Amino acid sequence: MKLNISACASGFIFGLGLILGQMINPVKVLAFLDVAGQWDPTLALVMAGALITYSFLRQIINLYRKKNANNEPKGSIIPKAKIDAKLIIGSALFGIGWGLSGLCPGPALLGLTSGLLGSYVFVVTLFIGFFVFNVLHRQR
Repeated sequence: MKLNISACASGFIFGLGLILGQMINPVKVLAFLDVAGQWDPTLALVMAGALITYSFLRQIINLYRKKNANNEPKGSIIPKAKIDAKLIIGSALFGIGWGLSGLCPGPALLGLTSGLLGSYVFVVTLFIGFFVFNVLHRQR
């Protein structure tokens, strides 16, 4: 099996960022989502940092693609997805799950390593959701 160093490093940095930003703490996340109560805006800084980093790297990728446009095979650039009912429903379900549990998939998977019971419940239901999706949307 070939080890992809950049993928491992990216995963490690992502996990470290989740830990430092306290994104694996459901109480912290739920406090951020509680805008009508005891709102904790600190996770907004985590999200802003992620957006700034993404924007910077996206510009570098765009420059690289323009520079090497002749070397890329046709169809290698991912087409933009259309906004449809599946996307809206899926986004709403994701948001509802995040709001109810205080976890999203990355932090929940990281929470498995620290023995958080809520993470185990979340990940089990996540995989049940994957299974149900595959059954409902199986190509015939």
